[in-house]
Amino acid sequence: MGQETVETVRTEQIEVPTGEAMRELGRRLAAVLRGGDLLVLSGGLGAGKTTFTQGLGVGLGVRGAVTSPTFVIARVHPSLADGPALVHVDAYRLGGADVAAEVDDLDLDASLDESVTVVEWGEGKVEDLSEERLQILIARAEGQDVAEGDDVRVVTLQGIGERWAGVDFGAALAEDNV
Repeated sequence: MGQETVETVRTEQIEVPTGEAMRELGRRLAAVLRGGDLLVLSGGLGAGKTTFTQGLGVGLGVRGAVTSPTFVIARVHPSLADGPALVHVDAYRLGGADVAAEVDDLDLDASLDESVTVVEWGEGKVEDLSEERLQILIARAEGQDVAEGDDVRVVTLQGIGERWAGVDFGAALAEDNV
């Protein structure tokens, strides 16, 4: 499947003060997700990608504790309700001479249409899986003193493709709407 030029249709930035707030952000975002959605998470080590995905798992009502799949690379969490399964992938260790072949070996496209697929460290590796995706960048807020325990993150949600054209992230993530 070749990559076509796809327009970014929606961007939202959210400041997240704590790890628990990161889980809550994931839980709330789950309310607007559906089977077939691809989420590509980027951010440094310890940014909160897995913490965010734990919240998604709670919001989607999936089975099993969501933990980093670094060593197994991909883990499937079936739905305990009528919703989509969560496929949680850690692409950190992918990056050999042929990344496309490594991604293909994971066979993610087999469940892509019916699952919510989250790929940590996926930027530059999994975009060919879908023309429509939600890119999520998690970064430490500027001017923090890590030694003082500052833990604020800035999460940028960037919806790419028509799927995200009608999604108002601000309204979807508002406390009184979830």
